Amino acid sequence: MIDMVALQSLIALAAHGTVGAAAASLDYTPSAVSQQIKRLESQSGVPLLERIGRGVVLTEAGRLLVAEGREVLARMESLESSLRAEAAGLGGTLRLAAFSTGVRGIVAPLAGDLARTAPDLALVVTEKDPADAVELVATGQVDVALVHSWTGVALPLPAHLCAEHVGHDVADLLVHREHRLAAREQVTPGDLLEELWASTAPGTICHEWFTHMFSAHRRPPQVRFWSWEFASQVRLVEEGVAVALVPRLGRGPLPAGVVPVPVVDPVPRREVRLLWRETMEASPAVRHLRARLAAVVARSQSLDQSLRLATDQAIPSRMSASETIQE
Repeated sequence: MIDMVALQSLIALAAHGTVGAAAASLDYTPSAVSQQIKRLESQSGVPLLERIGRGVVLTEAGRLLVAEGREVLARMESLESSLRAEAAGLGGTLRLAAFSTGVRGIVAPLAGDLARTAPDLALVVTEKDPADAVELVATGQVDVALVHSWTGVALPLPAHLCAEHVGHDVADLLVHREHRLAAREQVTPGDLLEELWASTAPGTICHEWFTHMFSAHRRPPQVRFWSWEFASQVRLVEEGVAVALVPRLGRGPLPAGVVPVPVVDPVPRREVRLLWRETMEASPAVRHLRARLAAVVARSQSLDQSLRLATDQAIPSRMSASETIQE
């Protein structure tokens, strides 16, 4: 009989391309993955990999086993979820991937809630950009994912994923209090063409929105500082050397020298969603997390305010440094 654990290793190899990457995704050693695939070859009686240069590729039999194996593992996961639902158990481990401000603004209070309402459920959190989180939940490397997608920037979802709306978030332009735009009620991208910016790195979904915001203008924004951390961008704004576009969710209180200014035409708005596989639909742990997530958002006034800000497509109101969302 085919070893299901070994089958997962072969599927991970097909998804990631190398034994090392497959091992990292499964939290195994490369040696363990290699041994598991050799065991699969012994069980099936056919070679599943062939060496090309310093790498390996799947044989035709390997590709067939991966294609059929995904369906087998999906049915097994669905069966396991149904059995746990029958037993109404809330134990075990639930793996969650989430974007950085989502971890700070949503997942942290959610983890505290789960520790109280489901103490036998171990929540394991991995911080990932939305596109990477989609891949992780789609391939079974995590159970659920909290993602965001900016208006006008698509985040494709595989057909076997379920999605639930959590809320909306808005980003503001942050400027130094002595900046020429600090007293404005709102600005448009056309007002910002001469500014020096701090931005997240190219390839991130936030940077995609940042460039999309200026798509109607011939001149791209002038980025001088590339930083993954919004907190670092805020610090650069505080020093007066750059401006930045920073989401309200998970932002925390701003320094006295930093002023948020709403942006319009377009409004920097993003939708926050929770994702899980269809095969996990009956899982008590997933159902409990979904229910507690809704309760956490509703209970936190500041979080709920941030997530509801763009729901009715209203222009966000001006916020002073002392009124910024605190998560």
